[in-house]
Amino acid sequence: MNAKRPLIAVLTGAGISTDSGIPDYRGPQGLWQKDPSAQELVTIGPYREDPEIRRRAWRMRLETGALAAEPNAGHRALVDLERSGLPLRVLTQNVDGLHQAAGLSGRKVLELHGTAREVQCLRCRVVGSMADVLARVEAGEPDPACRECGGILKPRTVMFGENLDPEVLGQADSIARACDVFVAVGTSLQVFPVAALPYNAVKTGARLIILNAEPTPYDEAADEVIREPISEALPELVRRLVTERA
Repeated sequence: MNAKRPLIAVLTGAGISTDSGIPDYRGPQGLWQKDPSAQELVTIGPYREDPEIRRRAWRMRLETGALAAEPNAGHRALVDLERSGLPLRVLTQNVDGLHQAAGLSGRKVLELHGTAREVQCLRCRVVGSMADVLARVEAGEPDPACRECGGILKPRTVMFGENLDPEVLGQADSIARACDVFVAVGTSLQVFPVAALPYNAVKTGARLIILNAEPTPYDEAADEVIREPISEALPELVRRLVTERA
């Protein structure tokens, strides 16, 4: 009889997408370091109350071209991990959709902070395409309103000041507690409640591997800490995990 194949949980943060041209937030070259006022653009209070904040936010989304970003070697490595046959769940703090764009099965990805590929109206809650709304911005609408009710549109993401979906967070917590290996990739592990996931994994006996350019609060609890660039180190880590569990 074959031994039970271990569940691998991978938590990904902004660092995995920097090689795709999407800046992180808290790193030395992060968006908040370069422009602290940019945090207002993704904070629900100012965004809801100030039309100028919304206009700046829509310009930022258009200019950064996040929807045009392509998956990199780090994203593709996780596709290879899934295709190896090892049980895998990816818990992502990212909203860029690059895991799915790389070919990872959507059912294996839990988007903790929502998705920037869709928009939602704050009034009537209707959901639409981000690409369609950005086309309106490019055509000259500085703050596009909902076409159903005239309400304020926002990305279908969890902004600062909003709570994570408790159902999604509960699923992530269950995965963390059930996994045998927990890999944290490109995340500072400073923002709760997501930062509690590696703690819960370790508490229930999981091996913890951290791959991040900067130190995290969990480094001392980790079985392995890797500082090399993610696009180089994650493919190598995946190869090792597959070999170990073959």
